[in-house]
This record gives sequence, C-alpha cells and structure tokens, in this order.
Amino acid sequence: MIKFSHINQRNQPKMVNVGDKKVTNRAATAKATMFLGSEIITHFDNNELITKKGPVFQTAIIAGIQAVKKTSELIPMCHPLLINGVDIDIEILDNEQIEILCTVSIEGKTGVEMEALTGATIAALTVYDMCKSISQKMVIKEVKLVKKSGGKNDIKNE
Repeated sequence: MIKFSHINQRNQPKMVNVGDKKVTNRAATAKATMFLGSEIITHFDNNELITKKGPVFQTAIIAGIQAVKKTSELIPMCHPLLINGVDIDIEILDNEQIEILCTVSIEGKTGVEMEALTGATIAALTVYDMCKSISQKMVIKEVKLVKKSGGKNDIKNE
C-alpha cells in the first residue's frame, strides 16, 4: 500500500513536518504553453501588446510573481516559503502560441515546484484576462514542471 506524506495514521490530512530536513539550494521551473491565435498575436509589437488594461506580458509577469508568493495561501499543504528569486519569461513561439517559463529559487527545507507551477498558471490566466476583449478562443494548453533541483532528487522533463 502506498503511504502518502500528507495523510496521517488515522487517514486524515496533515502538513508534512520538514523540521529535520537540511536547508539546501532549491529551484524549479514550470512551463505554460498557451494558444492565443493569430488574431491576438498580430497585435503584438516588440513582444508586447498594450490593451486598455495595460501591457499584457508585463502585467502577467507581475501577476505570476505575486502568485508565487501566495502559493501557500492557495494550496493547503504547501509551506510558506522565503523566496529568493522569481524569474518569469514570456515568449511568442509562432503566429499562434506563447510560452511562459517561471523559475523560482530558495534556500530551504522544501522545494518550490508548486510555486513555479502556480506562477506559470497565473501568468497564463492573466494573459487570457488581458486579451479576452480581442478573442476568447485562447487555450491554456499545458502547464508542467520542466525541471527541479535540490532536495532528494533532481528532475528534468523538457
């Protein structure tokens, strides 16, 4: 039988105790791929689109950073973390799609995968919100962990 770290002996939810873990350098990168469509992409100039709500990518990056900092408030079993850094990059891939990369780093006892995934997701949702007046055919196609380092093991899913 698989034992889950977030379930106690009485089969009730618990938050994992990380008190005995060593502090290590940890980082995680998540990627969100999003279909915007050519109707929206053609409005971009120099990798930015200014809408009535403001600059799309700049606003999405700020929203993603805010989301990283609030991850423990959104996901019940995530520990509050002192984040060292967040870097969000948004790139137009072709005439229909964008890619959002969110990298989070800390020196801590637990990883930052959920923070990176949350940052990428909220950045994508913000792009949707900023562009929905142009088209509502946008699709957040995929959000995934690309890599993580530190802790028990390193992961690469590129």
